[in-house]
Amino acid sequence: MPPKNALEQLGGFVAGHAPEPRAVAKARSHVADTIGAWIAAAGTFEGRALVAYRQPGAPLIDQVATRCAIVRLSEIDDIHLGAMITPGAIVVPAALTVAASLPKVEAQEVAAALVAGYEAMIRLGFAIDGPSVLYRGIWPSYFAAPLGAAAVAARLMRLDEKQMAHALALALIMAAPGVGHHAAATTARWLAIGEAAGRAALAAQAAFTCDLNLADGEFLKNIYGITASAALLGRGWGEPALAQVSFKPWCAARQTMAATQSLKELLAEGLAASSITAIEAAVLPPHRRMIDHGVTAGDRFSRLTSLPYQMAVAALMPDAACDLAAPAGPISPDLAAFMARIMARITVRADDALLAAGYPNIWAARVAVTAGSRRHERMVTHLPGDPARPFSETELLSKFSRVTRHLLADDQAGAMFERARAALDQPAALLHEIERICARQAGRPRSPP
Repeated sequence: MPPKNALEQLGGFVAGHAPEPRAVAKARSHVADTIGAWIAAAGTFEGRALVAYRQPGAPLIDQVATRCAIVRLSEIDDIHLGAMITPGAIVVPAALTVAASLPKVEAQEVAAALVAGYEAMIRLGFAIDGPSVLYRGIWPSYFAAPLGAAAVAARLMRLDEKQMAHALALALIMAAPGVGHHAAATTARWLAIGEAAGRAALAAQAAFTCDLNLADGEFLKNIYGITASAALLGRGWGEPALAQVSFKPWCAARQTMAATQSLKELLAEGLAASSITAIEAAVLPPHRRMIDHGVTAGDRFSRLTSLPYQMAVAALMPDAACDLAAPAGPISPDLAAFMARIMARITVRADDALLAAGYPNIWAARVAVTAGSRRHERMVTHLPGDPARPFSETELLSKFSRVTRHLLADDQAGAMFERARAALDQPAALLHEIERICARQAGRPRSPP
């Protein structure tokens, strides 16, 4: 018998993997975190538009599509740095939606589907060298979304290894590199990732066959210019993918966070924001161009990716770091004044030495702050929420409460967090509650950001 190719190996893993209790507990934490992002995102302009877009009684594909899109737009979902993949936004909504549509699914099976989805997406991100291809315009999470959704759905539908491999191959040909102008004031970028995930989930149960050598042959190279590692896709790299996924501590592009965390730690030690006269941020060379800019009124993406803006928020309005929606008008006068003062004196430079800190698995940054005659320095390699600085259950609940505070009262947030932690046991009931919250938001008047 010839050796199995990458998709057959991955199909075998997805079909047969039984996660250990520790992995199931980890999955429950990521489900709860993702549901917090889901609820919070439903209160944004784009989230309300996506909820309104889906018609009552929509088919499974539309349910998966809009739910994945809503979570992903939150920009506070989890992330695997080394693969440049945001898996929870795809895997969790797909798993809960498909599980709720089936007559009887045990919690252990939902957990196994979740773990398989995380593994599939992250393996593909590693295989295509996600941190490198991103800066060519290929968004790894978009590219991997169909594979993750197909793995989840196929596992829940109990496909065998061969059927599983074909479902994964079919998902791979649905991969899309991106959606063009990512910062446009439209939901198209979110809807695109959701539609790809939804279609793959539905296709997983069909008896279609596909080219199982897609990952081993020249397909990805010829179509996308990607030389993929079939070995990484098929066999992984020796560590459980889910154990290496980071929680985001606040809402921003992850590329801005190490430098912002450096400033936050200096402020926490007594540095007064009013005394700051200059900031020098040394960042990873691949990140500098993306994060070294100001903000545009009404453009949420420019705020998420602007390091000066994120530093200003950390210094003056730290509670606003978990607000998902961009205000319709200009930023507050205090933020604008701080940015105007600092932007003229801030230097964001690429530092090759930071690559040696463990990139792409570690995204380090170093900040030097001048305040009067004193100079304060801090280097951050791991954020709160990273595997090396893990969130406690209390910190995870605190984040959940902060991101949902405009939609849920404190006591409601705590109760919802506990229900989210138990989502593997009763996915249909939990989905009903989330949909009730989303529908309440969708009924609010909408205006462009």
